[in-house]
Amino acid sequence: MALSTRLVSGLRTALAALHRASPGQQRGLSTPSGPEHTLDLRGIFPPLATPFSSVQEVDYAQLEGNLRRYASIPFRGLVVLGSNGEYPYLAPCERLEVVRCVRRALPRDRLLMAGSGCESTQATIKLTVNMAEAGADLALVVTPCYYRGAMTSAALVQHYTEVADASPLPVVLYSVPANTGLELPLEAVLTLAQHPNIVGIKDSGGDITRMGLMVHKTRQEDFQVLAGSAGFLLASYALGASGGVCALANVLGAPLCQLDRLCREGRWQDARELQHRLIEPNAAVTRRFGIPGLKKAMEWFGYYGGPCRTPLAPLSPPQVEELRGTFSANGWL
Repeated sequence: MALSTRLVSGLRTALAALHRASPGQQRGLSTPSGPEHTLDLRGIFPPLATPFSSVQEVDYAQLEGNLRRYASIPFRGLVVLGSNGEYPYLAPCERLEVVRCVRRALPRDRLLMAGSGCESTQATIKLTVNMAEAGADLALVVTPCYYRGAMTSAALVQHYTEVADASPLPVVLYSVPANTGLELPLEAVLTLAQHPNIVGIKDSGGDITRMGLMVHKTRQEDFQVLAGSAGFLLASYALGASGGVCALANVLGAPLCQLDRLCREGRWQDARELQHRLIEPNAAVTRRFGIPGLKKAMEWFGYYGGPCRTPLAPLSPPQVEELRGTFSANGWL
């Protein structure tokens, strides 16, 4: 499967920088000079898939079963109601019950990040307050995008500032242009990073240069950058990202935590070899086959995937075989 030129270039640039580093710099990830973070986001967060029954109702028993299986993996925390949780397809009452269900099963030392972004500022604030009452530790707030032509930097800064001012939870910005058609502008991120209740960003765009600038330009702020995909996780760590919110962690959670550990220990050659084996499976369960592909792959690794809510359609038999071949070719099946 062909990789985008931007992703390949970003990986090569980051790895070249590592090879040019002095031996002392290669021992592990260093924290940029700046204030101590009030909330440590270092590590891997799977953005949980939402299980549905055969009649497309949220299957809370299967969700609890997946959570029991994930309990043995050293995740920093879990994300619920992100893009991979089919968040737009859930009713408000279902969103809150999913948070309550996950909170009951999740140890208190693991963070629960809940998607609460809505199209209006008012609705986002209301849902964020409700997420806090349901047990979330952080709010993941996606960019409003329906009127994307009007979503200037100024409009987005005002939106997020009002949300953060009113939120009882620390706020994590969420930029996912593949789904929204809107990238949160860098200048808006740098402005918002100064807000005391905005603690980071999940950036799923895959622009490594942009992510490096975010880390560099916010090094004096209480702000952390999270890679939004496993395909560029190593490159993000090389440039100072704190962790990753990666769809592939629903399937290959332990290997992604291993990659996180290898980077922190400075074992860059081992990390690179593992990253190479994750790129194609990650692309397959994200931009190639999306959530139907993610859920199908989950079933091969002992989790409940199940159906998506319509209008998302299941994979065709040839697509299933292609997906399986991608995992097999990289040594996972």
